[in-house]
Amino acid sequence: MELHTLWFVLIAVLWIGYFFLEGFDFGIGILTRLLARDRAEKRVLINTIGPVWDGNEVWLLTAGGATFAAFPEWYATLFSGFYVPLLAILICLIIRGVAFEYRSKRPEERWQRNWDAAIFWTSLVPAFLWGVAFGNIVRGVKIDSDFEYVGGLGDLLNPYALLGGLVTLTLFTFHGAVFAALKTVGDIRGRARRLAQRVGLVTAVLALAFLLWTQADKGDGTSLVALVAAAAALVAALVANRAGREGWAFTLSGVTIVAAVAMLFLTLFPNVMPSTLNADWSLTVTNASSSPYTLKIMTWLSVIALPVVLLYQGWTYWVFRKRIGTQHLADSAH
Repeated sequence: MELHTLWFVLIAVLWIGYFFLEGFDFGIGILTRLLARDRAEKRVLINTIGPVWDGNEVWLLTAGGATFAAFPEWYATLFSGFYVPLLAILICLIIRGVAFEYRSKRPEERWQRNWDAAIFWTSLVPAFLWGVAFGNIVRGVKIDSDFEYVGGLGDLLNPYALLGGLVTLTLFTFHGAVFAALKTVGDIRGRARRLAQRVGLVTAVLALAFLLWTQADKGDGTSLVALVAAAAALVAALVANRAGREGWAFTLSGVTIVAAVAMLFLTLFPNVMPSTLNADWSLTVTNASSSPYTLKIMTWLSVIALPVVLLYQGWTYWVFRKRIGTQHLADSAH
């Protein structure tokens, strides 16, 4: 396998890992308004991701850094053309991190209510915009002969991309709901499972429509296998959730995300950013990549660093693996 192809695969793996982990992270943030009935239950939901949410974002930083180093043309065109939605995501992630840290600093109800609203909206907006962004990457955008984006913001708000945004929004909410059922005890656990069932049915309809559209437009035999795997995993997740098997439901909802994102990258390859103006102007793994020497150095560094990242993140999840409920909260209003 050539190095530029290897790095395309590695970047795909990084995005898959990010959406798997940050997916339930965003979902929990959305559920603080949809599921929690009082301040105590909001604290429980936030505590389920409290030890891990910032570690989940390491995958995003690594994916962005790897794209910058391995495919600088892709990075430049993507971040200049998608400047507004990516800036909105960045602002949301900054405010979201501040909200998690500051929410408990003061006991006043208004203070916590405002930060709770910030957590909800800064989870919902990125969950939607990531689907819009990847929908446009797969569909293709207006790239000229100089590999520069020449479209406008309105071009990014097309039906296919907006449907992709709804899919990621509902899928992440479903993923978060089954994670909440897996990590909590008591009444909130049962309500999380029931909400997951309702959201999962909506997700199934939207996801099937989006993936079939993708397959019909750009798919092949390999992407069809990924589509079938994603659909089967989502149905199985709903069955497991209905049966009260939270561990299986969470695992299978994660498999749904893995297979669906893998399908998008399979339909994209060998392009990294197709041009809708002229296929010859598309950015590919060949014309957008760095030099072979740069890719070789990056490969050796990743061989050293990646196992360390996986070990410490896996250890974090193991340490904080137990369920929690309102009875585990401290008596302090903080």
